[in-house]
Amino acid sequence: MLLQRIFASALLVVCIGLTMMAWPYQAAFSYEPVGPRAFPLLLLALMGIALLYMAFRPTPIIHSEDEPPLDRETLTKIGICIALLVVFAGTFEPLGFIVSSILIGVPMARLYGGRWLPSLVIISLMSLGLYLLFDRVMDVPLPLGLLDVLEN
Repeated sequence: MLLQRIFASALLVVCIGLTMMAWPYQAAFSYEPVGPRAFPLLLLALMGIALLYMAFRPTPIIHSEDEPPLDRETLTKIGICIALLVVFAGTFEPLGFIVSSILIGVPMARLYGGRWLPSLVIISLMSLGLYLLFDRVMDVPLPLGLLDVLEN
């Protein structure tokens, strides 16, 4: 119980620090009605509320049989998942959304028990579909990276 409260408090401090960094951000241009700083501030606010609850709740979280225990295997999967997301952030611009999503999505699917061929097909279709949804339908530009030659 004490470790959960310490962890929640430490993350709350990180959340406050990130909020202080994001608050003064102003973009030179904005393609969204509320601007580019609203989304991270909203996420940080929601995360802060949840962390406050975790830090001050009256009873500990009791794991039910439906939830996996935080054993070595689960923590390893979480670590690999975080590493894949960091790689995704680093490859997003140079490789483009579609290629980086496929390169990160397939190992992520395999990490949680997906088979090679279905994972490759589904992740490829999802990456292409999400690109078309964001770039064409919602008019949120995403980088093409290596596939830039295919644009018009």
